[in-house]
Amino acid sequence: QVQLVESGGGLVQAGGSLRLSCAVSGSILSINVMRWYRQAPGKQRELVAGITSDDITNYADSVRARFTISRDNAKNTVYLQMDRLKSEDTAVYYCNTVVVSRFGVQTNYWGQGTQVTVSS
Repeated sequence: QVQLVESGGGLVQAGGSLRLSCAVSGSILSINVMRWYRQAPGKQRELVAGITSDDITNYADSVRARFTISRDNAKNTVYLQMDRLKSEDTAVYYCNTVVVSRFGVQTNYWGQGTQVTVSS
């Protein structure tokens, strides 16, 4: 069993910063790519940023140069540092990862989501 626990969401004024964390625990041999998605009311879930096990990153154009994704492999944790936040960044943010179990099975997991609200 694998669990993803997210933290760090909240209410912030436009121009401010927040740091999201997602800790992965359970029966884990290794973790491949780790990603952050978000979903605003009435919109589809979209990819915000991703990071591979080799620390190769990718970002949505809308957050590039404002958000930074990183990971701590020793803690099985992925972070999303969000700076210069805008009202359009308001959404529920979800952690997503592919975990390889001790039996070599790759499974896709999602966190429960954390609300980020940016007031203008």
